Amino acid sequence: MNIDETAMPHPHTSHPLPQQVGQQTPSAAPSAPDQAKNSAIEAPNPGTDAQSSRSVAETPTAGTHDEPALPAPEPVPPTVLVMHASVGSGHRSAAMAIAQAFELLRDEAALSTSEDAATGEGMSQEPLSIPPDLQVEVIDILDWGRIVFDGDHAASLFTGATRPLYDLTWRYTLTGRLLWAGGTIWSHTMYPAFTDHVKKVRPLAIVCTHITAANVAVGARMLSGLEYPVVCVPTDYETEGLWPHRGGDLFCVATEAMAETLRPRKIPDERILITGIPTREDFRRSYDKAETRERLGLPQDKQVVLALAGAYLPRPYVHFREALDKMLPYLHRFDSMHVAIVAGNDANYARHLRQECSELGLTNVTVLEYVEGMAALMAASDLVICKSGGLVVTECLCAQVPMILLGRAYGQEKVNVNMLTATGAAMHVTTARELLDTLSHIARNPESIRAMLVNGSFLRKPDAARDIVRATLGLAAHPKSPHDPLRKKHFARLYWGGKPAHIR
Repeated sequence: MNIDETAMPHPHTSHPLPQQVGQQTPSAAPSAPDQAKNSAIEAPNPGTDAQSSRSVAETPTAGTHDEPALPAPEPVPPTVLVMHASVGSGHRSAAMAIAQAFELLRDEAALSTSEDAATGEGMSQEPLSIPPDLQVEVIDILDWGRIVFDGDHAASLFTGATRPLYDLTWRYTLTGRLLWAGGTIWSHTMYPAFTDHVKKVRPLAIVCTHITAANVAVGARMLSGLEYPVVCVPTDYETEGLWPHRGGDLFCVATEAMAETLRPRKIPDERILITGIPTREDFRRSYDKAETRERLGLPQDKQVVLALAGAYLPRPYVHFREALDKMLPYLHRFDSMHVAIVAGNDANYARHLRQECSELGLTNVTVLEYVEGMAALMAASDLVICKSGGLVVTECLCAQVPMILLGRAYGQEKVNVNMLTATGAAMHVTTARELLDTLSHIARNPESIRAMLVNGSFLRKPDAARDIVRATLGLAAHPKSPHDPLRKKHFARLYWGGKPAHIR
């Protein structure tokens, strides 16, 4: 199906740079904790006086003899949009990691240029093409809809009773030969406010970590006539079927297997880059294992098993926490292990755990609440018990710590489990009994931890966020012609692909 719309005027081949803007939330301002965590800029809601004052001025026409020429608009800084959807926490975490990488590379490039100018050295090397005044805006696309709904509530679709239905939908919707190309339908029906925002900001590029964000970014480009690349960044270890395959300029994927999924969808190799899944800068660093353990009161002479049971959304962790509770009475068996359970910001759950450990007389369990420096804690651990979300398993890979994936997996999490267990980077269990049996095996055979660590290095890509930024800037530096096939305008387009590389 290919439904073309009335042709738009030619996209602008040149335009003033966008002004500084921040993270936009049309319906409500972000919470104070989010503001404190964001490394990117945040700004007022669309439609407010603050935003109106930031809109890009129209280029004035030349004056005549009878009326003087209008003054030229002041230059405004360039802006990159990094978009996610708040369905769970992983998409936002990846977006924030990319935003952080943009800012770090911008600052590093400016510092390098300054030092080279002062010393006269290194001037022959070509610097990273990144504007020194680049602004980064992080957007939750769900805040821009005609109907604003809670993405966190939507996450219950793959954690509650509808998990099997979600699993079938994720695996089989437009993942065969009939494929989704993209179009303006998302922008027309739900997100016209974002298209208006794009017209004002005139971004250099848009990076998207969720399918909704990517489709809306492509639709806004078609409707606005502006030229900017759209970079698609899946945050799990497979590529679902609703990415705008004929509208995305680049797909930054985690593995060669994901690239093989895209090739039968007629995505050429020049539009595929194997970068890994983006994580924060913390996960590129090295840490002093002994110092971290001493700071957190963890033993130096035992295997530290880290259980990640705290999360922004408690519902997906209901079954996970139940399994941990069932495991507690048996932990006294593991003399060579010390279990550290992270309860996060859930004080009630932390209190419950401490009470259980006290009643059971457990001395080899530490209960931690919110931890500053999670990357350091992971790196100081010998093993992590966690769910199979794309971001958390990638963080474990980057921190070089093996995993036991706990709980039934559906949709994208099932794919993550299959990928990690197939490479030998993790073990998977679904019940408390299986978890105890696996811990017993590891206690008797500690070399199995080393084996998982070696196998995990196959998937480890701690520079993913920076590589995505470099690729995005490269695309922005070479804008496409308005006649390029990727810039053709459609309302909704399906196309026929090749035989899928993988059976779902």
